[in-house]
Amino acid sequence: MTSTTLQQHTGNLPLTGRTAVVTGAASGIGAAIAERLAADGASVALLSRRTDRLDALADRITADGGTAFGVGVDVTQQESVDRGVEVIGERLGRVDLVVNAAGVMLAAPIQEARSDDWTRMIDTNLTGVLRLIGAFTPGLVEAAAAGGTADLVNISSIGSHLVFPGYGVYGATKAALTQLSAAIRADLSPYDVRVTNVEPGLTESELGTHLSEEAQAMLAGMFEAIGPITSADIADVVAFAVSRRRELNLRHIIALPTRQA
Repeated sequence: MTSTTLQQHTGNLPLTGRTAVVTGAASGIGAAIAERLAADGASVALLSRRTDRLDALADRITADGGTAFGVGVDVTQQESVDRGVEVIGERLGRVDLVVNAAGVMLAAPIQEARSDDWTRMIDTNLTGVLRLIGAFTPGLVEAAAAGGTADLVNISSIGSHLVFPGYGVYGATKAALTQLSAAIRADLSPYDVRVTNVEPGLTESELGTHLSEEAQAMLAGMFEAIGPITSADIADVVAFAVSRRRELNLRHIIALPTRQA
């Protein structure tokens, strides 16, 4: 029996009745979060461009007794987001839990002026988040006004505080996301909508495969020396935050391996 099935068998479902959207759900942290939210009882819309992976994840969640379905969405394209939001509304109704986990990390040294890579990171890591926030904030406000729990969770990075040569634009997008999360919480807290910003440290996920060969070698050395946390660890953090009573907002969480300074 899988952990998902075990939770459902024992009736320990803290998110029963919640409706969730998770971006970046095709792999890594997004997939782990989606699977955990479904295991905890939420109905989950899985968003990504890679629909084949979404279908496989949805099938796995459904086989374990959960509820999930994939929606092909490119967060860098407003029309794609609009179409996805329409499908989600038809399938789930009002959404009360949004997790922005889509992200891309590219080596783009300033001196090389890789404007296409800069734009891709900004469009995915920041503007894409704003598109989802714009689409679902009215529903979050309505859910909270009706007495329910409403959560917006943004997955940022410890890179928002640290400097990694060659990854300045990536770090800037994550710093902007961390600041944005704080500002949005100020806007939404009077409406009882919770905003949580999660900053993972060294984490084993598919994001590392997007790095340059030199950076991947450096990352492998860090994995050996420090030992990474896993995508499932971040999913645990998110699941804990969104399952607290609605009067408690865990607004900023930094999740690091114990050995990472």
